[in-house]
Amino acid sequence: MTGTVPNRSVLTPVPQDTRHPDTGHPGTAHPDTAHPDITPWSTDPYADALRNGHGPLFLRRTDGWLLPLDVERWCGGADAADLSALRRCEGPVLDIGCGPGRLVAELAARGHRALGIDVSETAVAHTLRTGGSALRRSVFDPLPGEGRWGTVLLIDGNIGIGGDPHGLLLRTAELLAPGGLLIAETVSPDIDERVRVRLYDGRRAPGGSGGPDRTGAGDGHFPWARIGTPALLRYARPNGWHPVDQWVADGRPFVALRRDRRVRAVSQSADTANSTAVISSQFPRKTSGDSPLAGS
Repeated sequence: MTGTVPNRSVLTPVPQDTRHPDTGHPGTAHPDTAHPDITPWSTDPYADALRNGHGPLFLRRTDGWLLPLDVERWCGGADAADLSALRRCEGPVLDIGCGPGRLVAELAARGHRALGIDVSETAVAHTLRTGGSALRRSVFDPLPGEGRWGTVLLIDGNIGIGGDPHGLLLRTAELLAPGGLLIAETVSPDIDERVRVRLYDGRRAPGGSGGPDRTGAGDGHFPWARIGTPALLRYARPNGWHPVDQWVADGRPFVALRRDRRVRAVSQSADTANSTAVISSQFPRKTSGDSPLAGS
């Protein structure tokens, strides 16, 4: 693809009226549970694009407007813009919507303990093959090490998950340790857009026809958001987030936010003593023929 390619997400919107029966977290009770918002990222055409290592792949709005997704970049190695974000990571890192795993693999190669989550089985398998660790989960599922991650990543447009940046920030705060860092990639300029989209590969006819889906109710549509850095800061500041850095690398804007240290889900002593052990115990196990995780 040519030109500036907007971002992607590989996770799902929070379901409207579903809560996990044991934890009370919004979302699916199990990563394999079928849900209309998860299905687009779990099956074709997204899985086909990842297996092929290239697009075309788009998010298609109900009015027919297309947002190209940069599959080639996701399936490659971490580039200079990615590294500008990874250098800022602190402690154990959770990559939400890790896709084919370029960021997780790069972090592992640099000696960081990092875990990716993704609802796509194909994406998780690709991540494991490249040397990263990943689990098939939605961000709204119960996750390992909740309240103990040092850094959470929302790169490649994953701030748009669910079409509700406010709700996603609340969920991210649950995952981070007090004082933890969120690194998010935004869009330029100051956009704050909520739409309904579906995945489109340029070949399958959306909604069963070649024209725009006027209703937005066709199979596979899900809510989505695109927000710039000023919009993200407007959502973040009233909810205990403090901006610590903003930068642009290769035309991609990023922002780093720190969670208020006064927000605590567990006592400081318990958090300090248990964080490494709890997170480490949840990493996928390698087979006897594989090398151990970096830092294990």
